[in-house]
Amino acid sequence: MKTTLSKPLVLLASLLCTVAIAQAQEPTPPELPVLPPPSSWEAPPLEPFTATYQALYKGKEAGDATMRVTHTGGDQWRVDMQVVGRRGFASVLGLNIEQSTVFEKHGATYVPLSQATVRKGLFLGKKVTGTYDWKAGTAQWVGDLKKQRTQPVPLQPGDQSALLLNLAIMRDARPGGQMHYRYADMGRVRQHDYQAAPDTENVQVGELSYNALRVYRTNGGNDETILWIANGVPTPVRILQREDGQDRIDLRLIEYQGV
Repeated sequence: MKTTLSKPLVLLASLLCTVAIAQAQEPTPPELPVLPPPSSWEAPPLEPFTATYQALYKGKEAGDATMRVTHTGGDQWRVDMQVVGRRGFASVLGLNIEQSTVFEKHGATYVPLSQATVRKGLFLGKKVTGTYDWKAGTAQWVGDLKKQRTQPVPLQPGDQSALLLNLAIMRDARPGGQMHYRYADMGRVRQHDYQAAPDTENVQVGELSYNALRVYRTNGGNDETILWIANGVPTPVRILQREDGQDRIDLRLIEYQGV
């Protein structure tokens, strides 16, 4: 299945991996389909897909991002994200960020096994790899990191990498529901709490409008992370990151292809 949303544009984001969902609710135009009531909300199953996002940085085009989920056999899966700067300062720097997480699906739980980040560009070369050792109960990263972030991090059941956080939110979000995760990535552990709106709302993405569920992080302080999820779409249709009340990174789904 291939769905094209609008003409591909661009993206910048090194924080594309830690996101949630939110925005003011707008009335749904009569011609738009209405989602089923909350009791009929269905989370998308974990299936292979490739999604392309247009990205804006402070309201201006910056680059594009591709998120890909692949089934590598048995219980093992992989999620990848690539961000390429094509406009403005990101283009001058030749920004190229690649992130990946290998994980296993145990029932409804996603268990990270390894994580890697590669940043390329002028003055931006960086490579970090991490391993989640569940038998030892620790995770550890090596590479271009501050010394304190190369120390072993204690793990707890349910810990997620940055990229897995996106998939977990897609799996768990329900109208009016709350979600709580521990983020363990790049030598840091942080608590991420999210709230889903009670009803869907109209969200404009390119030339299309969606009835989508807004989910937003509730403990991010001045850094807001916001996603909108639409039934039948395996990845958020929009991801917005705000700082001090101002839009910073805005990712808009322009195409996805699944099985």
